[in-house]
Amino acid sequence: MDRYERILAIHRLLKSARYPISMARLQDETNASRATVYRDIAFLRDALGAPIDSEGDHGFRYADDEAARFELPGLWLSSEELHALLAAHRLLDRTGPGVLDSALAPLKDRIDSLLAQQSGGKRWPIERIRVIATAVRRVNEQAFRQVATAVLERRRLGFDYRARSTDQISRRTVSPQRLTHYRDNWYLDAWDHDRDDLRSFSLDRIGTARLLDQIAEDVPDEELDRQLASSYGIFSGTPRNLAVIVFAARAARWVAEERWHSKQEGRFLPDGRYELKLPYGDSRELLMDVLRYGAEAEILAPVSLREQAKAQLQLALGQYERSDRG
Repeated sequence: MDRYERILAIHRLLKSARYPISMARLQDETNASRATVYRDIAFLRDALGAPIDSEGDHGFRYADDEAARFELPGLWLSSEELHALLAAHRLLDRTGPGVLDSALAPLKDRIDSLLAQQSGGKRWPIERIRVIATAVRRVNEQAFRQVATAVLERRRLGFDYRARSTDQISRRTVSPQRLTHYRDNWYLDAWDHDRDDLRSFSLDRIGTARLLDQIAEDVPDEELDRQLASSYGIFSGTPRNLAVIVFAARAARWVAEERWHSKQEGRFLPDGRYELKLPYGDSRELLMDVLRYGAEAEILAPVSLREQAKAQLQLALGQYERSDRG
């Protein structure tokens, strides 16, 4: 541990302590000699203005009337925090093409500067941290800014929305509730005033977003969770069914560790297969996730969901058979 991290460690110990910290503990936490810890404490007190009180043989503490107000000047980060910041740097690079590029540029520059300051001129191998986004849809930056502003400032929002199912454009006036990042894409959860209901809107389908003067109506968190988080996937609505899916033993080891839904129930069967139960309202996303396991997944219930899966598989097989004949 270098001096920078020792001082940070001592500060955090004294900041959080209710009782004096002994010299032995400070040495143990910093892996430093007694003389080194004394020098670091002197630097904290004399150079950085830390309100350190010495309690003789009992150790050191921050003065009660100053502890809450004192912080180290500037931004002090441990090596672990720097590594987390490095990962965040890569994540910003992969937020999505065009999403807040100009707005995030100063933040990324600031992270670069912090990393350079703390590395002592050493180059961090940023390319060794990979963040791989899948199926990212391009979002208009202006629309993203307007939506985020409306969510945070609690203002109503107007926009044109091109439905993915019909490709038809409709004009919407909403009270934004939450901005959600789900499976590498952005969604707006909002109260739709024209339809008098909660809706989730994919940001890549929003065009010409406009902030309105009216204050947004707030929907209680409990209601948002009930309608938007209780069913499987991004589609809203109260769950009406319970899906029962069995995965082959080879896939079971992966599925058993996955979080499909907050209220899922899973168990290993005697033959090594894995049974997963979860609530859903709209079957579209659930079917896509189950079918990607191919022959290693079987829907047992409800019958309607099982029949939908069979129909999808038969259509896919028919497509291949037509191609082979053609």
